[in-house]
Amino acid sequence: MGNITGNMYQNGIKLYLYPEITPDPRQEPTFDPNLGFPNGLMIATEEEMRSAKIPLKDRDYCAHLLLKYRTCRKDNWPFAVKCEHEKHTYLNCQYDDFLLRMKEYERERRLKVKSEAERKAKKSSCSPKNS
Repeated sequence: MGNITGNMYQNGIKLYLYPEITPDPRQEPTFDPNLGFPNGLMIATEEEMRSAKIPLKDRDYCAHLLLKYRTCRKDNWPFAVKCEHEKHTYLNCQYDDFLLRMKEYERERRLKVKSEAERKAKKSSCSPKNS
């Protein structure tokens, strides 16, 4: 296993050296990002997140669980340990979201490698041979 800093540099170098097969994190993916989510991505509404003062960085797929966790902490304060189930659920959601994003990145990279290999094979088979 590597650390996050090592992967950051490696992805940047690969993006520079092999731009045709490395997904650019600044571009939209070539597949549907809502694939596998029946009702779209967000469960918590924008109004709920704004009224709860959730920072923009936390307004993701797991925001509805963060709302439940914060509500539980407020209701049970100073005994916030009673909310360990809500915290665990929220952190598991964050982890699953991270895994999904990494799998999507790897899928995108593998599809780009495959299409580039097919393009090169097609190009080499179409070129005239010197005999």
